[in-house]
Amino acid sequence: MRRKPSHHLAKEAIQVWRIYAVIPSFFFLCFCIAALILNQKVLHLSVSQWIPLSIILAWLILSLLAIFVIPKVKWARWSYEVFEQEVDLQRGLIIKRTLVPMIRVQHVDTKQGPILKKFGLATVTISTAATKHEIPALREEEAYELRDRISVLARVDEEDV
Repeated sequence: MRRKPSHHLAKEAIQVWRIYAVIPSFFFLCFCIAALILNQKVLHLSVSQWIPLSIILAWLILSLLAIFVIPKVKWARWSYEVFEQEVDLQRGLIIKRTLVPMIRVQHVDTKQGPILKKFGLATVTISTAATKHEIPALREEEAYELRDRISVLARVDEEDV
């Protein structure tokens, strides 16, 4: 059995994922409040008070999970390793393991949105003919070095074919 990949994402990934979770959570809360106000002031539908309270309680529980629990678990479960012949990715609540053969790699990119940039992080994207694989939230310098290394290893494999 193959050993677990040894490289982890930057610890700041937890903060970035929390910010990513806060944004939709905030907009859903605004939508719920607007719907309640619209119902009370304009529509006057006879809706039991338990329904809006249940929706807000569900929002609160899901938001707390998405903001505080899931980012920590996601970070703890994410690891990767780059070998000469493949990239080994492990992630997910239920462990998902992916091996990307270097011979299949078509190109490698780094990307960075404003939130990742604020934390000095970048994501490495590995493209094959069929799919894209991402290694999210690496320190910028590490992401650039990894991108260059995978690119060199992929070219070496192409030349060997």
